[in-house]
Amino acid sequence: MTGYAAAHREVAPAPGQPPSGNGATPVAIGMEMRSVNSRFLDVSFRLSDELRNAEPALRELIAAHIKRGKVEVRAWLEGRNDSSVRKPSAADLQQLQNVQDQVLAWLPQAQPLSVADVLQTLGRSAPAPSGLTDALLALAQDVVPELAAAREREGARLVAMLLDRTAQLRALAQQAQPMVPQLVEQQRVRFLERWNEALGAAAADAAASGARERALAEAAAYAIRIDVAEELTRLHSHLDEIDRLVKKGGELGKRLDFLTQELHREANTLGSKSSSLELTRISVDMKVLIEQVREQVQNLE
Repeated sequence: MTGYAAAHREVAPAPGQPPSGNGATPVAIGMEMRSVNSRFLDVSFRLSDELRNAEPALRELIAAHIKRGKVEVRAWLEGRNDSSVRKPSAADLQQLQNVQDQVLAWLPQAQPLSVADVLQTLGRSAPAPSGLTDALLALAQDVVPELAAAREREGARLVAMLLDRTAQLRALAQQAQPMVPQLVEQQRVRFLERWNEALGAAAADAAASGARERALAEAAAYAIRIDVAEELTRLHSHLDEIDRLVKKGGELGKRLDFLTQELHREANTLGSKSSSLELTRISVDMKVLIEQVREQVQNLE
């Protein structure tokens, strides 16, 4: 199921660290989580280098709340004032100058460092506040339930759609139900008419009478082959079970996957046994609805 959640949390500088007002120390963590549909749980992370050690704990926390879906987690450090620039120290500049001289000695065609390059390079070495992992996990404790709640709202919409599709499938099955005995009787009558036409005047003969009995037996066997009453009964049973599961809630995805496969099997059998265009149309309409159910079932947990 799809969902989105985001939040920020202030991080108090550790004792002895420079104050946040000069921009040297990030003082807030930002986090956002996005979830899209997937049959399995697939979590990917895009974390700042200072936050990467929290990835195992984050993965465990997400798995405790979410069972299926592709979840993307982003987390980053923020400064209180984005326009502030950390003033590099003379020692940092001297060290950077020495490195540049060594590089140019070996690669004279290399471009010298610009002011932006210097600030960016030295900015990476700025000390980060302690307790980032704890602060990130505390932030995730807020974001993950919010994401789960968004997915739950999406799930409620999916459940409404599934109940609508099962109602339509049940209506199609009810349309097909009275056709079954009619089709069987029509086939039996048609078979006997063709047989009588073939026998003609010899219908009173003893041999013809025996052949007529065999023809009736073959007609009955054929009627059994085209009788789809059993398939319709099983289809109703599967639909009732789907309705019961989605109303009950819980982890439904895999069970609904199986029931959808069974629905498709019954619809296929209904189409293969069909001896009328109307029953074939019903079978095709059922397959379209079942495919819609199958696509959405993969999004439910």
